[in-house]
Amino acid sequence: MKKTDQEYRQLLSDVEYRVTREAATERPFTGKYWDHWDRGSYKCICCETPLFLSETKFDAGCGWPSYNAPEAPASIKEVRDTSHGMIRTEVRCANCDAHLGHVFDDGPMPTGLRYCINSASLTFEPSKNAVPIKDLE
Repeated sequence: MKKTDQEYRQLLSDVEYRVTREAATERPFTGKYWDHWDRGSYKCICCETPLFLSETKFDAGCGWPSYNAPEAPASIKEVRDTSHGMIRTEVRCANCDAHLGHVFDDGPMPTGLRYCINSASLTFEPSKNAVPIKDLE
């Protein structure tokens, strides 16, 4: 069930609302997950749909959380974005249509993709008893 605009305004902070409901972009290196390396699942802040696993997260150096694949392809949808004089592929939550970020074809293998996602569109559910990814490197 989708929420009303007023329900989203009450549920989300100002930046979370602007990012997810108005397709804004948070400033690089400011979001809570850009340098977050705990193991677990990143979910949509609007509807809690699982979107990305920590195992697919990598440091792209761009200032936003980056992943090379969604947790399940059906959890996201891709939309052509021609704003700001560019042609890009926007990534949205397939369940609630929240704006998440964009996907680019300059990521690591095995997919070659970089899902560049706003921290403000995510929540995080840690894995139980997991060692942070950075501690394993």
